[in-house]
Amino acid sequence: MIGRITSSTVNQQALRTLQAGLADRARLQDQATSQRAIRTSSDDPAVAAAILGVHGEQARVSQYARNITDGLAWVTTADTALGASIDLLNRARDLTAQGANSGALSASARESIAAELDSLSTELLSQANTTVLGRTVFAGTGDSGSAFDPTTFAFSGAGGAGVERRVSDGEKVRVDLDGAQVFGQGADSVFAALRGIAADLRAGAEVGPRLATIDAHLEDLTTARGVAGARQAQIERASAANTGLGVDLEARRAEVENVDTLEVYIALQSAELVYQSALQVTAKSLQTNLLEFLR
Repeated sequence: MIGRITSSTVNQQALRTLQAGLADRARLQDQATSQRAIRTSSDDPAVAAAILGVHGEQARVSQYARNITDGLAWVTTADTALGASIDLLNRARDLTAQGANSGALSASARESIAAELDSLSTELLSQANTTVLGRTVFAGTGDSGSAFDPTTFAFSGAGGAGVERRVSDGEKVRVDLDGAQVFGQGADSVFAALRGIAADLRAGAEVGPRLATIDAHLEDLTTARGVAGARQAQIERASAANTGLGVDLEARRAEVENVDTLEVYIALQSAELVYQSALQVTAKSLQTNLLEFLR
């Protein structure tokens, strides 16, 4: 049996054709505007899964970049503080060597050296309590606000528990330094040593033997600065690797997510032409007259 083709059937078929052409044109216009191959996962589930995977990897790389930036701030701050501390202690050594010749120094000269040593001790304490983003770089995970007590020179940090930053999937870097190992603590600290030398000078005592103590503290500071430099180099290598990975991931994302602009514009022009042609054909074929109503 042959079905009867009515004007309603023709109209519906024409409408479906026009709607399909309009949808295709809208899809291409959206791609041309957004430069994205798909807008929702239902457009292409396989491509959507690939895009989500790349975005997840990019998010992880971005987090590592933030960790690296923070870690570099810690080690750079520590390195700067150690460099300043070494300069201060070298000055203290020169002063102590001058004071060792106590027989040729007047009381006022010894007092002048002692006063400067006290000042150097205070400056060293300030360097030892250096902070980055509100946390001291020589106090480990301690949160007391300072690594050393300004009066007793007791270490108030938690040097055994280091502050670490993850810089890649399989790599962590410690970004702080144990202040107790670097500066000593209490009566054995470098601060107490300088104050003791100043007190000996005021008392007219021989300070020559104290040079060995200063040299030992200088060695500790120099060793700590070498450790900080090695960690900084490690973080910088991780930064370079992370940057390269980010570039690769962006290329992968563009490959699966972005569209070929020229290809989309050509397809859009073609879809526009097809749609306009369909409109014209439909307009001519659906011209109604009395015979159409009598069917």
